[in-house]
Amino acid sequence: MRRLFPVAAEADDREWSLAELAEAYAYPEPAPGEPVTWLRANMVSTLDGAAQHEGRSQPISSATDMRIFGTLRALADVVVVGAETVRQEGYRPARSRAEFAALREAAGQGPAPAIAVVSASLDLDFSLPLFTSPLVPTLVLTGAAAAQERIAAAEKAGARVVIAGDGVGVEPARLVRALTERGYTRLLTEGGPRLLGQLIAAGVLDELCLTVSPTLTAGDAQRIAGGPGVAVPQRFGLVSLLEEDGFLFSRYRRS
Repeated sequence: MRRLFPVAAEADDREWSLAELAEAYAYPEPAPGEPVTWLRANMVSTLDGAAQHEGRSQPISSATDMRIFGTLRALADVVVVGAETVRQEGYRPARSRAEFAALREAAGQGPAPAIAVVSASLDLDFSLPLFTSPLVPTLVLTGAAAAQERIAAAEKAGARVVIAGDGVGVEPARLVRALTERGYTRLLTEGGPRLLGQLIAAGVLDELCLTVSPTLTAGDAQRIAGGPGVAVPQRFGLVSLLEEDGFLFSRYRRS
């Protein structure tokens, strides 16, 4: 892998260690007066804009993309994901990784990030290991109007239900605030497109880590973000750009 931006003094095309990836993707230290909580997204897209192939992101990913995926998880306090992505991608609990144990301990984090599932209907299979046997209890974020029997089913399975909206759904700003109040300030979302679109529209996304896959799929797959558009396009600035085997690994932050 080589760094394309910022431009390195010398070309250095080699495999990066996990420690180097962790340093490259470290959460920013907040300056005085800036918000402590930081919400980043990690997504992959083909050259023609598809965020998935046949409903899953794995076919357009790569081994290095998955290493970065694992690194971003290792740096996060909590991974926020939409219910449909949980169903499509077969989500399992985040696991403890020995190679990141010292880094997480130094940052005051537990052995693994929590998974926070966003769902209005709570139409989830609460018998899955994600809910029944996680290393860190899974959170389920929903609205105040969610069906009480589904809330009870989630809690019976061991999940912690968090109300982050006054109606049937979750309000993005309430989501960020609710997680912050529980001590989660390094937030990572892995989508899917509907959830990411809601976060963008609400103006709460601070950073996008986007892998551009050198593949073409055509078809009608979703983009990385869906839903209603914003009134004025939001401008993000390029922080870094890495390349390997034609894959581009970019980081953009809110300007």
